Amino acid sequence: MDRRTFIKKSTVAAVGGLLLSTPFSRLLARENGEELDSSLPLDKHPMKVLLINGSARRKGNTFTALSEAAKQLEKNGIEAEIVQIGAKPVRGCVACGQCHAKGLGRCAFDDDICNTVVEKMGGADALIVGSPVYYGQPNGSVLSLIQRLFYAAGDKVRNKPAAAVCVCRRGGATAAFQTLNMPFQMMNMPVVSSQYWNIVYGMSEGQAALDTEGMQTMRTMADNMAWMLKKIHADGSPAYPEREPGQMMNFIR
Repeated sequence: MDRRTFIKKSTVAAVGGLLLSTPFSRLLARENGEELDSSLPLDKHPMKVLLINGSARRKGNTFTALSEAAKQLEKNGIEAEIVQIGAKPVRGCVACGQCHAKGLGRCAFDDDICNTVVEKMGGADALIVGSPVYYGQPNGSVLSLIQRLFYAAGDKVRNKPAAAVCVCRRGGATAAFQTLNMPFQMMNMPVVSSQYWNIVYGMSEGQAALDTEGMQTMRTMADNMAWMLKKIHADGSPAYPEREPGQMMNFIR
């Protein structure tokens, strides 16, 4: 499915929680009862970033942080879609291998949000994953989702720029941030940096907006991602580097 067809089919739907369709500014206007911004027609966006909100809270601080990035992406002419995984269960990978054995290109289990994200990632050019911090780690549900997405549908994420965002009350964000970044580096995904680690602070709903440095970090990260995408797609279709055949070595033989 090409991007234009994918975008036209994209709708607001409830799958494992709230799926926020884009352009982000259109969704925000719709929810606030405002007139839609006609200056951002859907079919004029040449590139798209998928943002995954790993929080179960619909409009918590992770959403606030990702929203700041999404708005900045659209200011740069990049379409942004936020998908919230919601509060419904997300199963972990059970290592059944059916996704590869049957060439599915998606997870063999279709009872949660995973394959919806797989499909959306096929129409995206970059990925941002945001999560609250639980005991110094990302939310378990978002980890399960990312592990299944990357293993079952690696071709949909490989080579695409990526960034992690972590939100916490006080501590543990750097460990969670590192955890989220590690899968990107296994998939040849350029990791997008900012002026600081992509960390935002806040406890009660909406407090993240008061973290002025954190909000600026989100905007700078979005600017950097937009800049990178425009460089990669400057000639139309991206020309990714040719890769050597993978060489795996087990230390125990």
